[in-house]
Amino acid sequence: MKNIILVGFMGTGKSVVGKLLAKKLNRDFLESDDIIEAKEKMSIKDIFEKKLEPYFRLVEKEVIKEAAKRENVVISAGGGAIIDEENFKNLKNNGIIICLKASPETILKRTKDLKTRPLLNVLDPKKRIEELLAKRELFYNKADYSVDTDNLSINDVVLKIITFVVS
Repeated sequence: MKNIILVGFMGTGKSVVGKLLAKKLNRDFLESDDIIEAKEKMSIKDIFEKKLEPYFRLVEKEVIKEAAKRENVVISAGGGAIIDEENFKNLKNNGIIICLKASPETILKRTKDLKTRPLLNVLDPKKRIEELLAKRELFYNKADYSVDTDNLSINDVVLKIITFVVS
């Protein structure tokens, strides 16, 4: 069975949805950011601060390539992972890509207390969210399916995804 790949902006629910989805489908769950942190022995925030974003993206590319080789897993890819064409191809090759979406307001509400989000540690995080969403929209729209998570429970999102992948 193909992998299920969750993509989308931070705060759209990839991690919580992915864990529950994997449990319901009896699959392993892979979180690309967690794998990167384990591999680098530092937080994403620290990688961005100390080694900068281009380095992070290189490590992310390696992690995505390895994760995509697995079978029958649920993968939560980092928010910017599918901007890279090679990452997209690797994930798509053996997976169904589901983009989780949410409004800038919802994303801000879900991430505002998290200091671990380096891309949002700016004076106007809502404006930054809007800019990044606009920049990534084209890439997110390449997903096989998308789910707006604004007004859905985690369980509702999982059930919606299951209907996509079993139909």
